[in-house]
Amino acid sequence: MRQDAVPGQDIPRKRNNFLPILTTGIVIGLIVGAPLGWFTHRIYYQYHSAQVLLCRQKHLGQPEVELQALCGSAY
Repeated sequence: MRQDAVPGQDIPRKRNNFLPILTTGIVIGLIVGAPLGWFTHRIYYQYHSAQVLLCRQKHLGQPEVELQALCGSAY
């Protein structure tokens, strides 16, 4: 062993198996990502629906065709 080497650093690193690490990352991503995506979609949907309802209230009394053109659809 060399004099300037730190003990334990001359041991060669074992090569990690790529497939189990990739599989674990995908599973963790699905577990975390699915609820996060659902929650984000729900917030966006509620925000969009509120904007459409406010626009329809603002233009109350206009025909449905004009409301669709101005405000869009809630769905």
